[in-house]
Amino acid sequence: MSPEPTASKGNATTAAATASSAAAGQGERRSATLRYLDRADIEETFADSINGLIFDGQTLRIEFGVTRFDEVTASTPRTGRRYPACRLVLPPAAAVDLINRMQQIGAALTKSGVVKAAPGPSEAPKGERD
Repeated sequence: MSPEPTASKGNATTAAATASSAAAGQGERRSATLRYLDRADIEETFADSINGLIFDGQTLRIEFGVTRFDEVTASTPRTGRRYPACRLVLPPAAAVDLINRMQQIGAALTKSGVVKAAPGPSEAPKGERD
């Protein structure tokens, strides 16, 4: 049995969410208030790559990977292996939320100059246009 989530000081937030409910045989929508409770004991997973990304119509499956390099020796090419670190499976609503949030982060990184915007079709260098 897993432990009950506990709130860390200052980390509990409230979010409104819509939950569908069939109250008394009627299909009405009621608003639910959800509180975020942080769990300081939850494990974190490091990944330095995405090994795979598949949407099968029902779920978005993302496999994150971690790269491990072999010991470097003189006059030999650098070698290593990539291992799966974590597999994340999301229903469509959570996948859309992830996409929207990643677009927001991408826009903020572009605005701050950390990443450069990809050139549009009309901005592509000559020879790279279709």
